Amino acid sequence: MIATTMSRFVYLAAVLLALLAGPAQAQPATPAAIAAAKELLGLKGAAQMFDPVVTGVIEQTKGALLLTNPQLSKDLTDVGNQLRNEFAPRRAEIINEAAKFYAARFSEQELKDVVAFYKSPAGQKMLTQEPLVLDETFGFVQQWQGRIGEDVMNRFRAEMKKKGHNL
Repeated sequence: MIATTMSRFVYLAAVLLALLAGPAQAQPATPAAIAAAKELLGLKGAAQMFDPVVTGVIEQTKGALLLTNPQLSKDLTDVGNQLRNEFAPRRAEIINEAAKFYAARFSEQELKDVVAFYKSPAGQKMLTQEPLVLDETFGFVQQWQGRIGEDVMNRFRAEMKKKGHNL
């Protein structure tokens, strides 16, 4: 469960960075291309992927307020729950912008082709299996990062020792 959540956050972070970077090779985004991009985002579960963004902002704000007002915990929790419902529709803003970014990077036909792929049996399998692959990859990367970190530290120490420094 944690790995799933983490991989989704990693994926979400990558998507948000791509959104913030803007189109690299922009082309005019036609309404039909934007519609195809929204369909693609729907197939890929973008709405659920962006849910943690709204919740995260609310929880961060609540946490900051709790630091200085711990006696208001119950009321802040109640307001946080209310705001979750109130702000949930705002994720559509992210989806609309993401669709525009896709439409600027892909032609309408390319987007329709990608949508057709995701509707195919292979595409459906990709949608169900990709999160599992990302979870496994994320788990591997965490272990790999620890191993390579030790190797890097040992190399730093060895090279610094050659220069007369004991670390």
